[in-house]
Amino acid sequence: MSSRPTVQTPSDPGRLPMTLPLLMEKKRLGDPIVMVTAYDYPSARAAEAAGVDLVLVGDSAATTVLGYSATTPVDLEDMLVLARAVRRGLTTPLLIGDLPFGSYEVSDEQAITTAVRMVKEAGCEAVKLEGGGEASVSRARAIVGAGIPVMGHVGLTPQTSTALGGWKAQGRTATAAARIAAEAQALQEAGCFALVFEAIPSAVSDELMPLVEIPVIGIGAGPATDGQVLVFHDLLGIRDGLGPRFVKRYANLQQEMNDGITAFAEDVRTRRYPAPEHTYSIDPGELADLHERLV
Repeated sequence: MSSRPTVQTPSDPGRLPMTLPLLMEKKRLGDPIVMVTAYDYPSARAAEAAGVDLVLVGDSAATTVLGYSATTPVDLEDMLVLARAVRRGLTTPLLIGDLPFGSYEVSDEQAITTAVRMVKEAGCEAVKLEGGGEASVSRARAIVGAGIPVMGHVGLTPQTSTALGGWKAQGRTATAAARIAAEAQALQEAGCFALVFEAIPSAVSDELMPLVEIPVIGIGAGPATDGQVLVFHDLLGIRDGLGPRFVKRYANLQQEMNDGITAFAEDVRTRRYPAPEHTYSIDPGELADLHERLV
């Protein structure tokens, strides 16, 4: 006897789950692609409600939710826990899992094993890896060859930011921009279904876009890219400070959270909470019976 799998359907029946062919069609039509990061069930539900196209479980979780000062400390087990939570909150966006630092650099075999775990254990539909050098291109080609879609990432690659001179814009010389162009083309030839351009001059993006046939998602790369991505905590202001210059803040939830917790603490200390409306009642007769039993 077999059981039929439970199929989740979009809350909006007019919305179809995002697929790679639909993503390419959006590029062909010039329809902007929306991507956000998410790290747990609530952030996934917010992305779902907003109708975004792509959701990335980014290794930026290291700094946004795990308290590290860089992305490199987050490991594969961390990413699997976060990705599983996000998977449970999504129905229509395409779910992409970041391969964390140290989980794919050693060999093509290691990269395939990591990517397979992201798909099998967390339900990701694709993975993302950083860099367009020879090793990253080889890893991307191997993962694609194993049947798992890969998103590439060029420009500022946070996992190797130390080698790039820190968290700063890349491609600001002709030589550096030409290197990014070569990396983007190499990743495309390796079979990547899409690319992220991070922190490169807008004019450089203008020059590179005609060279790329797959969708390009920009973050700090200007308006010429096929879509845009921002980190969940950056765009909603769930952080201290303003963040990188390319961030547009659409809310200030950190301040609202701070204010809410402060108000709660004040109510508890002044005994304004809990008020009668926050408590449960008991039948007077039952209460009297209890009293007799306890005395």
